[in-house]
Amino acid sequence: MMSLPPRALALAGILGATGVAAGAFGAHGLNGFVAPAQLDVWKTAAHYQLVHALALMALGVSKMMSDALSASIWLRRAFLCWAVGIVLFSGSLYLLVFISIPALGFITPIGGVLLIAGWLSLLMAARNVASS
Repeated sequence: MMSLPPRALALAGILGATGVAAGAFGAHGLNGFVAPAQLDVWKTAAHYQLVHALALMALGVSKMMSDALSASIWLRRAFLCWAVGIVLFSGSLYLLVFISIPALGFITPIGGVLLIAGWLSLLMAARNVASS
């Protein structure tokens, strides 16, 4: 099984590339095909996806560079929260643009909470390293 740093970097690469592609598709492919409000939703999804892909990249790099961090359960939690949060938050917004199922709107905040939990997990990892 792949350890956390390579998984975080691999997922960051996939999410970064697809986030750029999603942003470009929204700017060039969807313009004129969906309502401006839906295009704004798409842009929000792509933006959050890219921001959190960078966070996953930083997480992977930081774990490779520090033995103290490599054992941190909090960094593993940050990885999991961000990975699932991106899928639920951005994924539900992408789907909402195309299939207008109102129930998808209930998934988005769950993803948002997971993204926030990822940042708080990163805070706990830093706190643990500082106290050791």
